Amino acid sequence: QILGKVYAVLSDAKQRAVYDETGTVDEDSEVLREDRDWLEYWQLLFKLTVKDIEDFQKSYKNSAEELADVKAAYLNFKGDMDRIMESVMCADYTDEPRIREMIERAIESGELPSYKAFVQESKKKMMSRRRRAEKEAKEAKKTKDELGLGGENDLQALIQRRSKDREREMDDFLAQLEAKYGNNAKKGGKKTAAKKRKT
Repeated sequence: QILGKVYAVLSDAKQRAVYDETGTVDEDSEVLREDRDWLEYWQLLFKLTVKDIEDFQKSYKNSAEELADVKAAYLNFKGDMDRIMESVMCADYTDEPRIREMIERAIESGELPSYKAFVQESKKKMMSRRRRAEKEAKEAKKTKDELGLGGENDLQALIQRRSKDREREMDDFLAQLEAKYGNNAKKGGKKTAAKKRKT
């Protein structure tokens, strides 16, 4: 909703001019009051499928962009492989030997400094990271199977299902508040009226 409002303001010439000049937004404008299904709108603009993600992974791995990201992560996290593996896009535990080799080559060529955390990392820490990643992969597969995911439009279906679940939870929450405080407000009104009669 917030992104939708930002887009609505910036794509409307008058609203944008007001924002550029004053730094404020007219909350009562018709542009912001339009009832639009933003999820559907953004999906029309950015249609993303599982195949798109897989194609991106193929083009990203072993690319100059990945190498630059690995080097940046190595410098940023001072050679901590746990954090490097978490931050590099599309990387899982099976990519670690390849990523480690990229870093080692860059250290040998003098492009990267030799950090103790990387060079002297213990086998125990490596194995712990691998076990953790394998456990997460099993849990992800189990969740995927439970949700019945696997096809092209499953990601979209899952997002819509989660959105509906959140709406239902919010409705339940509001109903509970209404039941709890709505009745109290009526009772409170009666007590006040009774007090007035006494005085």
